[in-house]
Amino acid sequence: MADIHLLLASQSAGRANMLRAAGLSFETSPAHIDEEGLTAALQAEGQSPRNIADALAEAKAIKISSRLPGVIVLGADSVLALDDGVMLAKPDDKDDAKAQLRTMAGRRHRLFSAVVAARDGQAIWRHVDVAKLSMRALSDSFIDAYVEQNWDSIRWTVGCYEIEGAGVQLFDRVEGDPWTIIGLPMLPLLQWLRTIGSAKI
Repeated sequence: MADIHLLLASQSAGRANMLRAAGLSFETSPAHIDEEGLTAALQAEGQSPRNIADALAEAKAIKISSRLPGVIVLGADSVLALDDGVMLAKPDDKDDAKAQLRTMAGRRHRLFSAVVAARDGQAIWRHVDVAKLSMRALSDSFIDAYVEQNWDSIRWTVGCYEIEGAGVQLFDRVEGDPWTIIGLPMLPLLQWLRTIGSAKI
């Protein structure tokens, strides 16, 4: 991988699709950090959802970049918090996904999406954006059918939805750009990449 100049430290198809659609040339390599352990430790310290998203993105970027000299590695993560501050994680199984959706139904939540760029094991740029989403009231039968039909695509997502797909049906109001909701604040990222000559568009 010595000739790779840009790498996405994520297994998220949504994030990769956004970069690809923007015309960027990159490779992917999931970082496999202990997200649950790190999140729990940060919560115990009283860190905000925004700071937790930033720290998770940084951990991913630094882990990969420390073993790939000269490569710019992008780490990204999203953290979901209800208006009362309760954070939700990726669902463990279908039952957990259904329970989460019942908790979010009829309520607003905030989605913090962070991206951190690292090179040679050091963070060199970062950005965190937030979107506010209001989920409509959902019946139990709708939630059950939605999860059963979309489980393969939502099982890796915080919030149990892909807004670019069937997940859009869950909401009646969205405040924020679609890229942040999918998981990557694209406009600030592209602006930074252009300043360093890595986005020739």
